[in-house]
Amino acid sequence: MFVQSHTPFAELVHGNADQEALRDKCILVTGGDGDKCRLVAENYGFTNVITPGDIITAYPTIWPFSQNFASYYSSHSRPLPRPLFQPSETELSESLKVDAIFIFNDPRDWALDTQLILDLLLSHAGYFGTLSPLNNDPSLPNRGFQQDGQPPLYFSNPDLWWAAAYHLNRLGQGGFREALEGVWSAVTGGEPKGVSLQKRMFGKPFENTYSFAEKKLELHRPVILGKEAATRKLKRVYMVGDNPESDIRGGNQYKSPQGSEWHSILVRSGVYNGGEPAWKPKAVVDDVWDAVQWGLKSSGWNPPEESWTK
Repeated sequence: MFVQSHTPFAELVHGNADQEALRDKCILVTGGDGDKCRLVAENYGFTNVITPGDIITAYPTIWPFSQNFASYYSSHSRPLPRPLFQPSETELSESLKVDAIFIFNDPRDWALDTQLILDLLLSHAGYFGTLSPLNNDPSLPNRGFQQDGQPPLYFSNPDLWWAAAYHLNRLGQGGFREALEGVWSAVTGGEPKGVSLQKRMFGKPFENTYSFAEKKLELHRPVILGKEAATRKLKRVYMVGDNPESDIRGGNQYKSPQGSEWHSILVRSGVYNGGEPAWKPKAVVDDVWDAVQWGLKSSGWNPPEESWTK
């Protein structure tokens, strides 16, 4: 079983209490290399997925500073399902309407993605090429911004930093979100004007991600335990991670509705580089291998030392 930060998005195919079903709705997916995230979204069950590459290829003037990447985008772009609204050229009812925005992975072209997302958040009802007449109306909640049927904005990962091949941590999806929030604040007036960027967060440390993971564990247990799964309750889950602010924080704060215990284990092989972590784990170990050993022994399972091969 393999769960990534964006895997919980799959539940929105059929909708939930806060979101109508998006299976056949038009969604904008950003992030990742090429159109890999589009393919993942389609694998989840979304049937009408567009990417920034599709838009910039069809309408190069929508962001005039991405022409250096034209060949890259054209290599994986697809035709848009409908044209963008342009006054005197297309009717609004026949134009492209986006029903949700998903940041699946770290965007590769922050400028283009920021512009397109901003266009949609300022639009009327998710139609590219429009501006909502409610924007900046002080009589409305959020000063009228995002009050006119604009598509909801979903992020899959709040991490500001992540550990890559370079010896210093690199900005992650959280860095893009902070940049987008800065632009949003500059455009709308931000907090001094009573305006915030309305968004829906997934990923660690948010409860929805841990709840999703626990549900998947429960579904997977019969594969491992067979009939015993029905009689043996999920007792303990070990949350192994390298980021105290997300991995460990989420594991420490999650309260299982089923009563299972969540124990966090911090590894030194990633973002964390020593010192007192902001969120204290049950244990600090060198790497994932040591974390697995620690978890097994903590659960009372002690295989012979010779059975371990690192």
